[in-house]
Amino acid sequence: MKTYQGSEIRNVAVVGHAHSGKTTLVAALLHAAKMTPKLGRVEDGSAVTAYDEEDVARRTTMLNAVAFAEWNGVKVNFIDTPGFHMFVHEARAAMLPVEAALVVANAANGPEAMTDRVWKYADEFNLPRVVVMNQMDHPRADLEKTLEAMRSRYGRHLVPVQLPIMDDKGFQGVVDLVTMKAFSYTPNGDGNGKIGDIPASMAEEAKAAHETLVELVAEGKDELMEEFFAEGTIPEQHLITALHEAIREDRIFPVLFSSGGTNVATDHLLDFLKVYAPAPIERAPVAARAVLQAVAAHGNGEMSEKQPEIVMRSVNDQEPLALYVFKTMTDPFAGRISFFKVFSGSMKNDAGVSNYSRKGAEKFSHLSVMQGHTAVPVPELHAGDIGAVAKLRDTFTGDTLGEKGHEIFFEPVGLPEAAMTYAIEPKTRGDEDKLAPAVHKLMEEDLLVRFYRDPQTSEFLIAGAGQPHIESLVSKLRKRYHTEVTLKAPKVPYRETIRGRAEAQGRHKKQTGGHGQYGDCKIKMEPLPRGAGFEFINDIFGGAIPRQYVPAVEKGIQESAARGFLAGYPVVDFRVTVYDGSYHEVDSNELSFKLAGRLAFRKCMEQAKPVLLEPVMRVEIEAPEEFAGALMGDLNQRRGRVQGMDSNNASTIIRAEVPMAEMLTYGQSLTAMTQGRGSFHMEMDHYDIVPQMHADKIIATAKKPVEEEEE
Repeated sequence: MKTYQGSEIRNVAVVGHAHSGKTTLVAALLHAAKMTPKLGRVEDGSAVTAYDEEDVARRTTMLNAVAFAEWNGVKVNFIDTPGFHMFVHEARAAMLPVEAALVVANAANGPEAMTDRVWKYADEFNLPRVVVMNQMDHPRADLEKTLEAMRSRYGRHLVPVQLPIMDDKGFQGVVDLVTMKAFSYTPNGDGNGKIGDIPASMAEEAKAAHETLVELVAEGKDELMEEFFAEGTIPEQHLITALHEAIREDRIFPVLFSSGGTNVATDHLLDFLKVYAPAPIERAPVAARAVLQAVAAHGNGEMSEKQPEIVMRSVNDQEPLALYVFKTMTDPFAGRISFFKVFSGSMKNDAGVSNYSRKGAEKFSHLSVMQGHTAVPVPELHAGDIGAVAKLRDTFTGDTLGEKGHEIFFEPVGLPEAAMTYAIEPKTRGDEDKLAPAVHKLMEEDLLVRFYRDPQTSEFLIAGAGQPHIESLVSKLRKRYHTEVTLKAPKVPYRETIRGRAEAQGRHKKQTGGHGQYGDCKIKMEPLPRGAGFEFINDIFGGAIPRQYVPAVEKGIQESAARGFLAGYPVVDFRVTVYDGSYHEVDSNELSFKLAGRLAFRKCMEQAKPVLLEPVMRVEIEAPEEFAGALMGDLNQRRGRVQGMDSNNASTIIRAEVPMAEMLTYGQSLTAMTQGRGSFHMEMDHYDIVPQMHADKIIATAKKPVEEEEE
């Protein structure tokens, strides 16, 4: 395969709402470029970027996929991204290694929830955007309505650079408003159009649209405005250069039209990306952290701790090699495949590099570019290109690698919190042995997945973006790694504490044929501030309990506290003082005093006003303003306490404290309330007393299995 220079590469993230046809459009672009012998279809699993078994089974994209098209001297790298809200972190991660976002909208539905989200992410990464009205063959496709809806959301600088050619048979082609030529197609053909004159019925409309485009391109550029007023237009070559510059500077968001399903206008979209999408070498220098050493001020010649410094790295072959791993894929045959962007320098096959993030060395054998899940070998990759390599030893998503002695670190893309957690149980002992290694391979591929053991409930928990996400993980465990598991709702890690003081005596006495057992202690119990844990004070005087037996009393109390009193949850935030007791010279031992400590603890708990505590989460919700009222009402129903609200453009940010028990399925509810346009983040904040009405239900539920067992 040919090696491409940075000026000959276009990197594009294909983003948009679910079912806008992104994967089908990429398949059509590849077919138009003759990269595939036939037009791939999502329905039958033949689309190049829909190779994952779960993507095929569910007919939806859940992980980023990479493909490329060689087109008239350039290579266009596509990153096909998911469109469902729970996988939006994948779309966000795809924006770091590219120079443009291809925002795909359904021509019938217009901008939708995920369109807003990816537009916001593109703003965050300063990415130029090219808008594609896809599925123009849809019976309800409405150019005027859809364009007006998008302009109302994203501004007047959203401007068509084409007009669709429609007749009684549907979408037949486009008029290029720069060259003022028409491109006509045969639906379900090879995607290559015939150039001709603009249909007479569209001549006036095309002329008006051309003038609108020229005015917007010239706006803010004095020399172009002068040329426009002097000649009434801008010459084609000047317009091409000016439009390219306006797109690169985010002054214009061009709108194009296509139908991936019937492969109409896809070659013209490739032409547009070649001419107008920014090349990697046009990208502004990328910020990275360099680590420098400074000599210590003590004058002993030793080096001080390394201090980070922000440096700007140009996308240039002449700079030291630096690459960023933006995706990891696990293949049953090839093993771990690392996808990377070469930000600077050039990468040759079989070259050795340093992993700056993990302080190790790696060898890049069998350097390749990916066409879906197929690796195409290449001898080298230049600055700005996207490649892949298999079987690196210790390299994972987010790592920076490069030449030794030129250490820099590209900041990994931040991820949202997992929105839903389930308890996961292996079905057999064999599944138990395979579970952890299999889940960790899935975690390498999908960084949002969390897998851990709850120290309090002893359950294994798996967390993800939502129920379909976790269900897909379970399916992969079964199909890829032959590991069968069941999912259960997780237990909330409740705790118990006391609100009053108490005193009690615990005496354990047992007489047998030989030595008996005797332990006797008197204790005081009192509450401590929330989060203080457990405190034990030895206040024994005069040897009422021998010194060697006092730790046994403490151990007995701690063991009993771990088992709980009300509902089997650990007792916390209390102080115990042992102040008196008695012993027997022959029958006393550590076990006897441990049992005495347990008895004293139970008696104190009966008097000390025990209560149930629940974890309270600090929650931050972001959603469009129109949903703020519904969200506030829902939080109140969940026993939440709103702490404050802020506005961020058209979004509202709500901060609240909500019990964990009320947040277990919040991700699904938020999606329903906000039409998929809301997001939230939560983290553990503190424990608080459970209201009595709820506590009674929790205690009854906790005691029921015990009572059934006793029967």
